[in-house]
Amino acid sequence: MKSLRRAFTLVEIMIVVLIIGILVAIAVPNFVRARESARARACVANLKQIDSAKEQYAMDYKLAQGSTMPALSVLCGAGTTTYIKGGTPTCASSGTYTVGNLGTDPVCSIGTGAAVAHVLP
Repeated sequence: MKSLRRAFTLVEIMIVVLIIGILVAIAVPNFVRARESARARACVANLKQIDSAKEQYAMDYKLAQGSTMPALSVLCGAGTTTYIKGGTPTCASSGTYTVGNLGTDPVCSIGTGAAVAHVLP
């Protein structure tokens, strides 16, 4: 007589669970790294945008190097004096941006964007 096998054995199920566990152990750290990298790149882009707005503001008001810059909210203000379109840039890692004086780079309180800003083109 021929016997029909209709179910998985416990060993087969354990092997499948083990393989899935190994794949998850490999994939999760890569997703975390990709997310952090994306946040850092977004922060760098925001810092570059803030720096460009600072330079444009300084040219419009004929400011000298080292001059005190207004708050970020002034650079993102409404009307014809908007130097950053689309609202105030926000840090993807929940940090805050400091504009700084003219001639200095803007910084993020988290530090990820500022550290990467000099590495990325």
